[in-house]
This record gives sequence, structure tokens and C-alpha cells, in this order.
Amino acid sequence: MASRPDWLLIDGSSLIFRAYFGVPNSVRAPDGRLVNGVRGFLDTLARLIFTRRPARLAVASDEDWRPKHRVALIPSYKAHRVAEPIPPELDPQMPLIAAVLEALGLDFVGAPTLEAEDVIASWVEQLEGARIEIVSGDRDLFALVRDPLVRVLYPERGGLAEVDESAVTRRYGIPGRLYADFAVLRGDPSDGLPGLPGVGAKTAASLVTKYQGVAGLLEAGRLSAADADYVRKALEVVKPGSSKPVPVPPGRRDSYPADPARLVALSEELGLDSSLEKLLQALQSVAAPRPPSGQGSASSAPGQGGEV
Repeated sequence: MASRPDWLLIDGSSLIFRAYFGVPNSVRAPDGRLVNGVRGFLDTLARLIFTRRPARLAVASDEDWRPKHRVALIPSYKAHRVAEPIPPELDPQMPLIAAVLEALGLDFVGAPTLEAEDVIASWVEQLEGARIEIVSGDRDLFALVRDPLVRVLYPERGGLAEVDESAVTRRYGIPGRLYADFAVLRGDPSDGLPGLPGVGAKTAASLVTKYQGVAGLLEAGRLSAADADYVRKALEVVKPGSSKPVPVPPGRRDSYPADPARLVALSEELGLDSSLEKLLQALQSVAAPRPPSGQGSASSAPGQGGEV
């Protein structure tokens, strides 16, 4: 994907957590409130827009980080996170981030009973033919990678790794579109997914490659009834997506911010002047000029061009 993407889809929950843990807790608002997650997330957005230069941008949120339909299938799903799903010092920063994004005019979208990965998967399905980059530290989204149009930008110590189908193959030794099948067989401790007994990464990769995924393995009749039942359920849990489409947001505005007065008030209240200045500069650097009077709006349908 050599050219700039049509869409940059942000896993907001993933990046907010990384920002919170990556920015010192000495970063506070004038009134003493902790705002390291807010500041870090805004700075990350600015860097992403400057470097990736997307035509459109949307941020997805977790409205339900442990959906009941997934727990019903695999009871251990994210069970280890129940005690503290959000760090206590990050929790009060979440509505602040939402308020700042709203004042800026950036789409921050969630849906009842869905995780951010499900929202993104729904958008990807609807944006057929668009060049899409997904920013997330959640490997489940590797299941959405499709050459040459969809890739994941995965945060690592050296920066963002660009994960396309060949990268999935290099990392796991499997066909690039079968990450979900691999995760089901191997298991994923970060999601509380147990995997098949005695199956590690090497065996999982071998099975996925030989049978071209879970469906082929089931058809071959190589699994016990209990293992086959687990595999069917786990695949539903691992694959991002929703049976009810999440509407694709506009992804851009003709000008930023959407609410200047509110943004100034939030900037002063939270001490975000430098971060917001950088983010506004980034947005303006990729914004299309307004069309001459009488030539219509610069907006266009989602996935059909237009700028952030």
C-alpha cells in the first residue's frame, strides 16, 4: 500500500491503554488531575496523521470489552481481566478523551455489546475497495488483513510494524488470511483463549497450513467431539465482526475544530495546548481546500475519496 490510505481506522481502546502506560503519571492538568492518557493519545493521533496522511479517519471504542455472547461461547474469555478491566487512574480520563475528540470533530464510535475490533471489522466489510490501515495492538485484527487493500499497523518497540498477509506468514508460518484459525488452535492467553490441548504455535501452524484452516480440519474428522465443539465456538469468539453492521461515519470535516470554544475551554482546563496544537496542525496538513463557491461540498461518500 504505497499510496496514502483512504481510511485510517483507530482501535481507540488499544491506543488509549498504550498511551496511558507510555506517558509518565506526572502529566497532570492545572487542577492536578491525571491526564497522561489524554495527552499521550492525542500526541499519538497527531503522529499517525502526519506520517500516514489518511484521506479519512475514525476511532472505534469498546462499548463492551467482554461481550456476553463471547463469554457464553468461551467462559474463560478475558476472565483474567475481570478484577480490573480499566486502571483506576485511566477510567476518569476516558470521558475527557471523548469530549476532546467531539470538540475536535473526530469520529469516536462504539456500539452496544461490541468491542472496538468488531466496530472496525464492520467498517472494513462495508468499505469494499478502499485502501485501509488499521492501528491496533490487538492481534485479533490480523484476521482482517487482505492484500493489497487492508493492513494492520501494529505497535512494537521499534515503532509501527506494517502487517500485511506476507508479514502474517513470516510471523506465524501460516497463510496470511488465516490468523484467526491459528489463534483458535494455539490459544491466546491475552484473551483467555485456551487453545487445543497439547497444540503449540508450531503444531497450530502446521495444521492450519495442511488443512487450510479450521473448516478443513473439521471436515477431515481429525478432532474429537469435545475439541471440534471448542474449535467451532472459539472461531466465533476470535474473529472480529458483528451480525449487525455499524454505520460508517463521515471520517472527515471541511474544517477543524468542530467546536472551537469548547476545545479552547478543554485545552485550558486540562493543560493540553501543545498536544492540541500538534493535532490540529496534523489535521490541517491533510485537509482538502474548500471548493470554489458554487462547486458543491468537498465531502464524498465513505471510501470514495475526499480528505480528513
